[in-house]
Amino acid sequence: MTLTITYEDTKYRLGYSRNTIRRMERNGFDIAKTESAPVSTIEDLFRGAFLLHHSNVKQEKLTEIFKHVPDKDGLFAKLIEMYEESVSTLMAEPEEGDTKKATWEVE
Repeated sequence: MTLTITYEDTKYRLGYSRNTIRRMERNGFDIAKTESAPVSTIEDLFRGAFLLHHSNVKQEKLTEIFKHVPDKDGLFAKLIEMYEESVSTLMAEPEEGDTKKATWEVE
């Protein structure tokens, strides 16, 4: 899932992948801190969404875009949904009919 923000006639496609989430976590991002540290969590979640397609955008520009984006509550809810969707792909079961099989067991 991607989200598009248009700012000053430039379109930005926001999204996450397991790699961008891994990068965010290495930099200290923790989605569980949304209540204890909402300011930094919300801003980091927003900035992290740019890593997938626009990793070259400077922090100052991201701060400027965030400042001007409307409905931050709705945006934050959508970014959390997108983040969680990407995380869930890690735990997805293999597709039925997949020819490569792996098993595990406890002895």
